[in-house]
This record gives sequence, C-alpha cells and structure tokens, in this order.
Amino acid sequence: MKSVTLIRGAVGLLVLAAAVFGYVYRDSLTREGVQHLIEGFGLWAPLVFVGLYVAATVLFLPGAVFTLAGGALFGVWEGTAYSLTGATLGGTLAFLLARYVAADWVASRTGGRLRRIIDGVEAEGWRFVAFTRLVPAFPFNLLNYALGLTRIPLTQYVLASAVCMAPGAFAYAYLGDALARAAQGVAGAGAEEGLRATIQNVFIALGVFAVVMFMPRVVRHWRRRGNAGEERGVGQ
Repeated sequence: MKSVTLIRGAVGLLVLAAAVFGYVYRDSLTREGVQHLIEGFGLWAPLVFVGLYVAATVLFLPGAVFTLAGGALFGVWEGTAYSLTGATLGGTLAFLLARYVAADWVASRTGGRLRRIIDGVEAEGWRFVAFTRLVPAFPFNLLNYALGLTRIPLTQYVLASAVCMAPGAFAYAYLGDALARAAQGVAGAGAEEGLRATIQNVFIALGVFAVVMFMPRVVRHWRRRGNAGEERGVGQ
C-alpha cells in the first residue's frame, strides 16, 4: 500500500511539473515557436526539448509540432531520438497517472472506446499496443491514458510504444529537417537553385511519409492472417 502511495505522489508531482512547464511556455507551442525557444538553451536544448515534449503529451498538445521542430533543430537522427524519448516518457507518465491517480477521470473521457481498448489488450496484449501505435485508430494522447486502465504490464507498454512509434517519429523528423534545409537553401542560394533544393527535399520527405503511411496496411494484413490462423487452429 505504501508503494502505491509513493507512486501516486511521484506521478502527481511529475504531472504538476509538466503542467506548469506547459503553461509557462504555452504561447511557444508552434513549430516555429518551439524552434525559437529551444535554440536559446544551447547545450541544454535537447533536455529542454524532451521536457517540453513530455509536458505536451501529458497536456493533450499535438506531438507532431514537436517532432517536426525536433527534425528542424537537431537533424533527422537526433531529432527522431529526442522526439521518441519525449513521446515515450510523456506517454509513460500519462499511463501511470491513469493507473494510479486519475482512473475515474480517464474512464469518463474515453467513454465507449475504453471497452474496446481493454478488450483488445486482454485479447492480444502488447500486440494491441503495437497495432494502435502504428495505426492511428485512436488519438495518441488519449490512448496513453486509456492504456493505463488495462492490465498490460508497464514494461510491455513502454517497449511496444517506443518501438512502434519510431517509424512515425522518423517520418516527421525527416520532414522537419527537409523543411529546414529547404528554407536554408532558399535563403543561401539563388532562386532557381533554392527552388530545386526545396522540391527535392519535399519529395524525399513525402516519399518517407508514404512508406510510413503504408505500414498500417501491412500490419492489418499480418493481423488478419494471424487471427485467421488462430481460428483455424481452434477449429481443428
């Protein structure tokens, strides 16, 4: 009982810190605003970026804004890593908040969708979490809270979330980096060369997005085949 109380207290303090952080910097939560804010922190920029991402996730703010800004600020690979860290930590904090502090509030917000999520986790476990991360059938921020009311272990939730959010994080970071490079090309080169660089970067980014957006179809196909195989096994 004492451990549950300690967890609730720790989660409550973290949520309070995230809420204060998000409220103080609420006017900066656009892609350009986040970039301008983070650039002023120098070596601390990655840590501040992750902290802002965590706060945004807990407070239901759009994570895509931060992932685009992460790509523009830090490049594709570092931007992906920092964004994925922020999304995973923020999702974990929301998960713990729902499980130990605010179960009734989360249940009232999720309504009938909560039953579908609970049934999915009971039937498939971590695979359901992986599927919902790859296929945006549920709102990301709300899903973090809703999964906290299921029986899935924390470690499975964190690992499935981190691995399956990575492709989307990479796609958005790539697009953010492409937009930043395009802007630099326009500013630092002639009109024709800048336009060429812009078109090239945007098309590459769209290609990456197309691959990531196609992944849910592959996942659905594997899922159907897996379910069909299980049904045949039961029938036999």
